[in-house]
Amino acid sequence: MSNKSTKQYTAEFKESAVKLAVESDQTITDTARELGVNISTMHTWIKKYHQPKQSDKKISDEHIYDENKRLRKEVARLKEEREILKKATAFFAKEFH
Repeated sequence: MSNKSTKQYTAEFKESAVKLAVESDQTITDTARELGVNISTMHTWIKKYHQPKQSDKKISDEHIYDENKRLRKEVARLKEEREILKKATAFFAKEFH
């Protein structure tokens, strides 16, 4: 058995470490080394404590549904226009021959 003791970090320290890792120009690895924290531990903290910015918000299901509905209507309209143009091309091609 090993006598290795596990370091205990406060929530404040973890949050500060995450903020430093995310906002600094250093890599996450360098920040973790500088703070004496295991790299995988730092990544775990980032997943737990990092709150995405407003611009990083996930698109809601409702927004995706609305966009999909709009795109389907546009595709149907474009298909209809294409069919009209095909028929018009065939009609005008007959007149010129």
